[in-house]
Amino acid sequence: MKFKELNLSDKVVNALTDIGLDEATEIQEKTIPKIKEGIDVIAISKTGSGKTLAFSAPLIDLIVPGKGIQALVIVPVRELAEQVHKEIEKFSKYIKPKVTLIYGGVGIEPQIHHLRTADIVVGTPGRILDHLNRRSMNLTQVKLLVLDEADKMVSMGFIEDVEEIIRYIPKQSQILLFGATISHEIAHLRDKYMKSPVTLKAISHVDDKLLEQFYYDIPGKEKFSLLVHLINKEKPKLAIVFCSTRRNADVIAGNLVKNNVDAQVIHGGMSQNKRTNTIEGFHRGKPHILVATTVAARGLHINNVTHIFIYDVPKNSEEYVHQIGRTARAGETGKAITLLSENDHALFSAIVKRYPVKITKLPREEFAKLIFVVGRRDDGDRGGNRFSRNSRGGRPQQRRRYRS
Repeated sequence: MKFKELNLSDKVVNALTDIGLDEATEIQEKTIPKIKEGIDVIAISKTGSGKTLAFSAPLIDLIVPGKGIQALVIVPVRELAEQVHKEIEKFSKYIKPKVTLIYGGVGIEPQIHHLRTADIVVGTPGRILDHLNRRSMNLTQVKLLVLDEADKMVSMGFIEDVEEIIRYIPKQSQILLFGATISHEIAHLRDKYMKSPVTLKAISHVDDKLLEQFYYDIPGKEKFSLLVHLINKEKPKLAIVFCSTRRNADVIAGNLVKNNVDAQVIHGGMSQNKRTNTIEGFHRGKPHILVATTVAARGLHINNVTHIFIYDVPKNSEEYVHQIGRTARAGETGKAITLLSENDHALFSAIVKRYPVKITKLPREEFAKLIFVVGRRDDGDRGGNRFSRNSRGGRPQQRRRYRS
């Protein structure tokens, strides 16, 4: 359906037209009319299905600028908060509500200043509670509460924070819950706080016909060498390498740079400025390889990612779906390659059992065995060329080398 058929205001439709959006995705077509009717909605769809626009467009239509905070959007991570904030501002260019972004890791005083005139607030649970405890944010005028990536907030342990925040908004407020799955905790939120909600589901925006999935069965000590070989062979335009921990991501990024691969790292242990700058650079293609923990798997809208490399198989099967969902978006083709070692088989079997996918095992290839340095990358050294004291201020870690 066209957006103009979904009972959105002309101002919102015109803003969408300006950025080349004319037809709604499945989840947008299903949810926008229900949200406009004032119904509580649980929207279930995978990464890349257009969920941000699905709740943002009707949310913007609800706002009367200058009447206090009327909409609150809660997201699990800072990067997603920034993205949602930018999207809402784009979609509301002809209405111009005051949209305030709040999350931790940055100064709180500027946020307090902007909250005084905010119409819409987008933020993470911890910092929202900070403001509520300081009484620097008034939610008594909230008409609409959005829990975006609700399943991720549950898995990150934010469920109690979310419940505490809900107690501050009027009971008659409309609640929208967006996520990829309905867990026991989400069912609890639904049953306790939502009013006769409708549950709407959509298929993934990732087209299986456009996404090729492969895996290599490789000894763990050869994983890194194979990764470099594949990057040089595939020559991806933009690629994300997913690792299980911050330390792994640091080490892999540092070793990639040592092997002349244009790579940078992003994870929750970095400062917000570094994370933001890295994501913005990746959008521009510099670097063209992003080494990431799961923080980059949820919600972040990154165009033109051609390849996903799963270096560490995630423990949570759903995370695998979100990771591969960073490519083959919006009609573009993509390739996801999993590097499967002896420690990954049980996790990988669980993924394939839960999500039957067409994934092809590729034969072993010949590649150079590279020197791999195990250590902690200096966070101040983008290139990963120095290894420093650990975070506890102890002695510098030993530099261990082996051929991978």
